[in-house]
Formats: sequence, C-alpha cells, structure tokens
Amino acid sequence: MKSHELVKKLTDQLGADQFNFHFDSEKDDLRIEHKTLKQGMTIHLSDILAKYHTIKEKAIEEVVYTIEQTFEAMKKEVNEGIFELANVYPIIRSTSFPLKSNEGSPFITTEHTAETRIYYALDLGNTYRIIDEKIVEKLNVTETQIREAARFSVKKLPTTTKKDEVAGNIFYFLNENDGYDASRILNDTFLKEMSTKIEGDMTVSVPHQDVLIIGDIRNEVGYDVLAQMTMHFFTVGMVPITSLSFIYEDGEFEPIFILAKNKANKEQDEK
Repeated sequence: MKSHELVKKLTDQLGADQFNFHFDSEKDDLRIEHKTLKQGMTIHLSDILAKYHTIKEKAIEEVVYTIEQTFEAMKKEVNEGIFELANVYPIIRSTSFPLKSNEGSPFITTEHTAETRIYYALDLGNTYRIIDEKIVEKLNVTETQIREAARFSVKKLPTTTKKDEVAGNIFYFLNENDGYDASRILNDTFLKEMSTKIEGDMTVSVPHQDVLIIGDIRNEVGYDVLAQMTMHFFTVGMVPITSLSFIYEDGEFEPIFILAKNKANKEQDEK
C-alpha cells in the first residue's frame, strides 16, 4: 500500500462531512481537521504503513479508532471542561517523540532514560490528551503539581501480571490495555516488590505503551528470547517506545545492548 492509498482509505472511513484532510506528500503526513471544533491532528503515514505490512487491515482500524476517540476527547474538553489533577497520568514515550504539540505549545516532560522520556496526560475516558503549557494554564496549576499528581495516579493503577517461562527464564507481562501499561515502569514500589521474586538478572521492557515486561533472566538464551520478544512487540505496537530493554537494579535503569552482551560473554567463555 502507498501513502496516497492510505489517505483515501482514511478519508473514506472517517468521512469528509466532519473533517478536512490535507496530505503533505513531501513529509508523508496527513493533517486532519474537525470542521466544527476547528481543531486538528497530524498523523505520520509511514508509521501506519509499517504496521500495515505486519497486521494488515487491523492497522487501519486502530488508527481510525484513535482519531475518532481523540476528537471525541476534544469535544469533551470544550463541552465539559474536565481539567482536574485527579485525571493526570504519566505516559512513557521515546526520546524521538515531539517536544511540542501540533500548535507549537511545549509539552510538559521529565527526563527518564537515554531511550525514554516522561510526558503527562489528561485522562478523558477512552483516550487522553498529552499535557502542554496551554493545558497547564487551563488547569491553573504548576508543572510541579502536574508531576506530583501523575506520580500519585500511577501508583493507583492495578499491577496484575501474567507469568510465562521460556528456556528456564521467567517473564512477567502487565497488559491492562488502559493506555498506561508502560507507565507502570514509574511505580517504584511495584518494581521493588517484583525484584524480590527475581533469581537472575531483572530486566524491564516497554516496547510499546500497552505492555510492560519484567524478565527474570537466568541464562544467555533468556537474553536472546528477550531481544526477539521486545522487537516483536515494538513492531506491532500502536504506540512504539523502544525495542531496547533495561537492567533494573537499586531503582536504576541501564539499557541492554543484547547482541553486544552475548558477544562479550561468548568471548569471555572462549578465553
């Protein structure tokens, strides 16, 4: 599928009655603007096309749903004014994620790791709005209050995991599909509790926003499994974050370059 074919599909499914569509072939972007709200969003077609090659029509369904829910959230903001600190949550994004909204307003962020950055979101039910400086003004709060509210909110989220064993290694999956699965990486209490179960190396992975994987890596095969697993999730995730995993120790995260680690271990074994 080509970009112009994807644009036609999205135009047909979303409809020209409510939206105006502006295709920028040079940037491979599609700008979608709501005729009534006078607000819009820009989507990167290359990201959707990459997923289309893997999951076909499901990729189109996912992006259409996201677009519709985003504009519904915008309507809620206009009609209900639901700007409350209790609805603020942290979200994890890659460091390549934009630092400003489409309108040019800087997002509120906090540094996290070399691969990830913390953003903040105003929860609106089925979707959320990433908080920028304009929203902070509407909330009439400080950036510090935003960060503190988010830190409190993430600790209230459930942390039920599913366990799987592969080649003598244990993997725990957290997948509530609430939009904040990866955000649990910011729940220090949860991670410290999980560390008491770990017999080998403890790894933490956030390949996309809707999953958090904790590994108990007990042998070299475990690192190979982890690399394949995170790359798969990263490829199919609706909002990819990073295909790298992190060693977790004493509250600190250290990125793992798994191939280099295995090679180093192999060279050590041969000496």
